[in-house]
Amino acid sequence: MNETVMIFLRAFLVGGLLCLIGQLLIDLTRLTPARILTAYVVAGVILGAVGLYQPLADWAGAGATVPLTGFGNLLARGVKEAVAAHGVIGAFTGGFTAAAGGVCAAIFFGLLAASIFKSKEKY
Repeated sequence: MNETVMIFLRAFLVGGLLCLIGQLLIDLTRLTPARILTAYVVAGVILGAVGLYQPLADWAGAGATVPLTGFGNLLARGVKEAVAAHGVIGAFTGGFTAAAGGVCAAIFFGLLAASIFKSKEKY
């Protein structure tokens, strides 16, 4: 099979599985969406810290790096690198440094969308 097709298939399968797990948690538990999202980030941090998430991200590509678990993995990787380079202070700065580009993009595009579209009250 064509390598490009396999890249898309792996990303779709892993991303879809992560979405399926989230949907099952919403449907079958009393967890709020905010707690599920937080759990995904924490799971990514834990799996990244013990070295299990990066091989999955390398194999699945965007299917593993785009969801919130990928954000958690990014935070863990940033902290590891900053601690190796700067010592204990890296534990406090590494996650922010690693995720700064994504957070800034989210804020910028959120501001852009809020500027373009008019919000409406929900009834």
